[in-house]
Amino acid sequence: MTFSRNPFCTFFLLALLFFSLTVFLKKWHFGLQENKPFGDATRPDGLTPERERLLQQLKERQQELELLDITFDNIKSLEGFKDPQLSTSGSVNYINAKTVIGCEELSGIKAVDFLGSGYTKTVLKAELPRGLFVALKSVNHQGTDMRLCMDDFKDSQGCHELVSFKLRKEIVLMQRLQHPNIVELKGQCQDSALVGGITTVLEQGMPLQMIQLLQSPWEERFRVCLGLVRLLQYLTHSPLGSVALLDFQPRQFVMASGELKLTDLDDASIQEPACLEDSDCLLQFPLRNFTLRCFPSRICEGLNEMRNLYNAYRYFFTYLLPHQAPPLLKPLIHQIMNSTGDLKQSINETLVAFEEVLHAYKSGLHLENLPPSITRDYAVLKGMRSVANMEYRCRLSYNQQGCVLSVHSAREAALICSSHPQCTSFSLSSERTWTGRLLAAFRSGFSHLVPDVNSAVYMRRVKASGAVL
Repeated sequence: MTFSRNPFCTFFLLALLFFSLTVFLKKWHFGLQENKPFGDATRPDGLTPERERLLQQLKERQQELELLDITFDNIKSLEGFKDPQLSTSGSVNYINAKTVIGCEELSGIKAVDFLGSGYTKTVLKAELPRGLFVALKSVNHQGTDMRLCMDDFKDSQGCHELVSFKLRKEIVLMQRLQHPNIVELKGQCQDSALVGGITTVLEQGMPLQMIQLLQSPWEERFRVCLGLVRLLQYLTHSPLGSVALLDFQPRQFVMASGELKLTDLDDASIQEPACLEDSDCLLQFPLRNFTLRCFPSRICEGLNEMRNLYNAYRYFFTYLLPHQAPPLLKPLIHQIMNSTGDLKQSINETLVAFEEVLHAYKSGLHLENLPPSITRDYAVLKGMRSVANMEYRCRLSYNQQGCVLSVHSAREAALICSSHPQCTSFSLSSERTWTGRLLAAFRSGFSHLVPDVNSAVYMRRVKASGAVL
């Protein structure tokens, strides 16, 4: 006898099939699984371990932002400082009086160039309707930080929020830390519907090109180092306390209007390391280490300052300061290199040394020993300018097609011309560098002269034998 011929068996099989199908559909509908992998186990509250870790990281980032505000508020209360950025309710308005670009302005913005991208952010050059060019920073969705977060948590919304905290932190820091060598925050928007997430609007600068900088005149390289020292002195005594730049690299800076400016603050730290003994206050660098003192407060006081200063030495001073420095300024430069390379002086003392070099360079103190008679070998034609010039090139020139150098006076220009075998004349105009020094154009010859009230031509005298003096 077969089951198909037994009504009871047929009914039993149909009932069993219906029950199995019902259970399967319920499991499919509610996403139930019989054998869950260990990593997908849920807690009674429904959170997976991955979700719990993501929420914990988001909480830590939020606490970091709150710490910045608490620190700033505490300092203000101690100093009796009133910040117009605070509303009557005490909430922080991250946009100051200069920061006028918001979501409405950004909605009609036009990106005109790609400036760069990193682990966290993408930077675009954009033109506002008023013709103002700015830099826009936003989350780099293809960046390393986003990719690693997605690998760990597989939560696009949560990862976007986590990575965005670096931009949020940068906004707070740029409002709290305002200095000529920090790019200006011009605005921001956190409206996802308009700009796809948080976007910051910054003063536009050009990425720092160290190779190009190495080929520039010493005066311009000194300007970069001086601006950096002034910035580090400010960060040591900032409204937030001593600030360390943990990711100290040339790529964190841009050039704007001839000045070096810090553009990345998301890896800055306002906390000095805690310690129990001096060995806890260790500064480690690839080529050498330093041990600082552990203070009774159990804090490595001054460690942030020294970290910044030594990084300035190894990334900037080493390459930019000694090369082609004016001979009579080299002793002062040598002292700066020794003191910063061994961390023998504070940032305040280092700044004093830099200002001393600047004063000597601007005032011409390093040229005191030049005899006034050095210009007697030159005939001076004031109110004239040479045309159809025969140019020659020299190192570290302001003009790559000729020889244009910074000089303090006609005496220094005459000294330079006399040291160049091909130089037969030079001219001085009203054009000056950032230090107030004159720009001298040296040449091997010219066709004729034309009137110019802002120019003077100095021609080397010729001996009776026809040789140039």
